[in-house]
Amino acid sequence: MSVAPRPSILSIDPYVGGESKIPGVNRIIKLSSNEGAFGPPPAAIEAITRAAREAHRYPDGNATALREALGARFGLDPARIVTGNGSDELISLLCLAYGGEGTEFIMSAYGFMMYDISGRAIGSRVLKVAEKPAPEGGGTVADIDAMIAAAGPRTRIVFLTNPNNPTGALLPNSEVARLRAGLRDDILLVLDSAYAEYVTEPSYDPGHGLVDAAGNTIMLRTFSKVFGLGGMRVGWGYAPADVIDVLNRVRGPFNVASASMAAAIGALAEPGWVEKSVAHNTEWRGRLATALRAAGGDVWPSHANFLLADFGTAGAARAVDAKLKTRGLIVRGMGGYGLPQALRFTVGNAEECQLLIDALGAPSDG
Repeated sequence: MSVAPRPSILSIDPYVGGESKIPGVNRIIKLSSNEGAFGPPPAAIEAITRAAREAHRYPDGNATALREALGARFGLDPARIVTGNGSDELISLLCLAYGGEGTEFIMSAYGFMMYDISGRAIGSRVLKVAEKPAPEGGGTVADIDAMIAAAGPRTRIVFLTNPNNPTGALLPNSEVARLRAGLRDDILLVLDSAYAEYVTEPSYDPGHGLVDAAGNTIMLRTFSKVFGLGGMRVGWGYAPADVIDVLNRVRGPFNVASASMAAAIGALAEPGWVEKSVAHNTEWRGRLATALRAAGGDVWPSHANFLLADFGTAGAARAVDAKLKTRGLIVRGMGGYGLPQALRFTVGNAEECQLLIDALGAPSDG
């Protein structure tokens, strides 16, 4: 007889990452995981190589150099920054620290599924609040009034991804602030700003201002997207001192590897990297949107490095997916998010985007 886990564990469907292989196909174009279009910055690659010589040494458990580099880059107090093995780890640690049996978390219906997985893993109930039509037309956006109304006496955390994954929707600062103001002071608001660098709206605040102004709020960021370090697993958070203290008490003492921290510091210092990446993303996201609409997709407005296209039925989405796979192109099915009729397309480099555009416009096989 095996040892029984906590019952809530068995209710979890394991997270399934974007596909990376197609049987019988040699060259794969992976556009399923929202990875950076240009790979790691040269300075990051050099830093990883140098760090390899010291791989026998434990990393700095306080991530001092990385926190200082982040503080200098974004104008933040390094003492109020915490680093993690990707922002996924920080999500799990927040759930562990503030949740548990008898507590509830709130997220939007199409929010990042790791909130649900991490919450249920420690026994919390996770409420998914229905979204509303996006005011800019097309797709949906988190319903702030409904999320506020869903908060009850057992609510401990509200998760909000902005821009959202997998939809790409962006809420204005005023709506995010209204959410914080509408929640009790003993509810932690987690602003997941993984795609912040791709936003071109001049007024956008990824969370710095609200963390400072409101308290009880943490902003999460990652090096896995625009900085091209998904494989190095580096995330970070900015929060009030008491929240940082809690996370430092529950995280592992060496939770970010030396090479990963060195790569992140190098990426931050790479001249023009973010500007080049954002300009490329904005241009090719628009081109891909045009091609997807021509292929029959209802493209949802996106402020990130991907597009969600609704093809009307699950069968139509599967047909598009199968057609692309015959050409070595892997995109992300959205069935796990309750959108089986939709596919998500990462903005790759120029060659990859053009191959995708050509494949979308090609006649179907058979």
